[in-house]
Amino acid sequence: MSNHDTQSGNGHEKIETSNFLMIVLILVVVAFGGLVEIVPLFFQKSTTEPIKGLEPYTSLQLAGRDIYEREGCYNCHSQMIRPFRAETLRYGHYSVAGEFVYDHPFQWGSKRTGPDLARVGGRYSDDWHRIHLHNPRDLVPESIMPAYPWLEKNLVDADVMPAHMKALRMVGVPYTDADIAGAVDAVKGKTEADALIAYLQILGTHLK
Repeated sequence: MSNHDTQSGNGHEKIETSNFLMIVLILVVVAFGGLVEIVPLFFQKSTTEPIKGLEPYTSLQLAGRDIYEREGCYNCHSQMIRPFRAETLRYGHYSVAGEFVYDHPFQWGSKRTGPDLARVGGRYSDDWHRIHLHNPRDLVPESIMPAYPWLEKNLVDADVMPAHMKALRMVGVPYTDADIAGAVDAVKGKTEADALIAYLQILGTHLK
């Protein structure tokens, strides 16, 4: 056996017998692989530029999105339609990254416990959503979705909205000073149900 083979064997043995070294090397390889896949996306227009007509969420819609996250709606409802015939026939056009460039974080996922919500905007009236949130089984008897009656009682916390919108502006959401200045008045007196419905009604309306 040559010296080269002996050194190579010792190197492998050192790696295989050291848990710490093995973990470090695995993390390096995984991190490198992830960077190779993710970094190019930051330079593709299709993933970094908004689709035509996309606007940032209004103050009320943004408050609704926060409630959507708080109540864990994303645990059962996907907002991603995949480019498969069965899904596009059922839900409409598949989801594209340009729809979600103002979402931080976006709500994509493949969970299908409940219906996909990527194209829910405009499909039902506000009253339908209000009844559905209060007690889903009044409209869909077989629904396993829990009821959210407190949303009709709780008011949106208007005072936090300007700071939230300023933070989003720092990461690229094009809120104007006027948008931020009017945020409190736009949601004052609105219930959490009002806000959540406003959010649901805008989903998927920019891409048909």
